[in-house]
Formats: sequence, structure tokens, C-alpha cells
Amino acid sequence: MRKIIILFGPPGIGKGTIGKSLSEKWGLPLISIGDLLRDNVKKNTSIGMKAETFMKRGELVPDDVVLDALVDRISQEDASKGFLLDGFPRNLNQAQMFEKTIDTNDSVVVLHLVAPDHVLIERLSMRRICKSCGAIYHLKNMPPKKEGICDICGGVLVQREDDKPDVISRRLEIFRSETEPLLEYYDGRHKILTISAADNRENIIERIEGLALWV
Repeated sequence: MRKIIILFGPPGIGKGTIGKSLSEKWGLPLISIGDLLRDNVKKNTSIGMKAETFMKRGELVPDDVVLDALVDRISQEDASKGFLLDGFPRNLNQAQMFEKTIDTNDSVVVLHLVAPDHVLIERLSMRRICKSCGAIYHLKNMPPKKEGICDICGGVLVQREDDKPDVISRRLEIFRSETEPLLEYYDGRHKILTISAADNRENIIERIEGLALWV
């Protein structure tokens, strides 16, 4: 039986940060679809070559290519006991396609993370990413030791274009119209656990660990 956690929530909710902590605690790999596709492109795999065509044009990678990348990743040994998903599924088609890959013995939990919009906008607009190593900082909650410089590699910290307030609002609209309806799809299929993710990571992780995820 695999333990599968779908980290579900809007942009800025902290899926990556929370997923990393849970991955370390539970010994299950965290699979970020964005990172997975970029890794395939970097390694010049057949999946990566397909994905790169769309990524270079700034278009969404087709669902079948995304699923191929995911199926390849979860077939690896470290995912044999389970895994956490960040950024997947994003739409109903992806959810239905993924459902066909799930074994009847697998235990699937949708961890529904929620927070008010103003919290999400603040989190994303104050996020900075290292241009060199990809390390993530937050100007308020987790600032670098030296302004604008990565603590890890000394690279320059930048703000992503999609982390600017007007773009964030649009991303939230897209989430609500395209991704949030998946809760209705999963209702009755798998366990859905809703948890507040409006405060700090330590409190969020403590609340998650207090849930009966696998019962």
C-alpha cells in the first residue's frame, strides 16, 4: 500500500514548504511537477524534449506529457511506499488520468490547505528566489542574512514576475475556476482534510501531524 498525499491549495499557501517538512518527517519523496518537468528538460529526456517545446513558448505543458513525467517518477524505488504531490493535479482531466494509475490498495489523502487572500498575496509578493540555486526566502518571515543575497550560494535574489500583486490576484482567480472544483471530484473518492495554513510552518505541521491521515 502506498501513502499518497495530494497537497491542495491556492498559490502562496505554502505547499512546497509544508511538503518539504512532511517529506523529511515521513520519509516520502515530495514531487513538485514544475521541478520534475524542469529536471526532465535539463536531462534531455524524451519527456523533457516534449515539455520544453511548450515551456519555451510560455504555454502549459499538455496533461498527457505531465502525467508521463509523473508516472515515470513514481515508478522509482524511493516512491514505492508513497509520495507527496505539489502542483498536481491542476484540473479535472489530470485528476481523472491520475486516478487510473492509482492501485485499489493505495491510501490517498487530499490535504486541503486554506488561508485568506490577503495572507496569500503578502506571502507571494514578499517572496524572493535565488537566481543561482533556487533557494526561497521571504522578506518578512525568512529574510536572507544580507539583503538581496542568497545565504547558501551568494547568488542574487529576485522576485518572480508571477509574484507581483496584480499577477497573484489573477493566479488566484484561475485556481478558483480551474483547480478548486477538484474538491467536488475527490469528495467521496478519497479522504479530504481541510487545515488552516494562515500562520507559521511549525504550527501548520503540528496540526497536520495531529490529524488521523491514514485511518
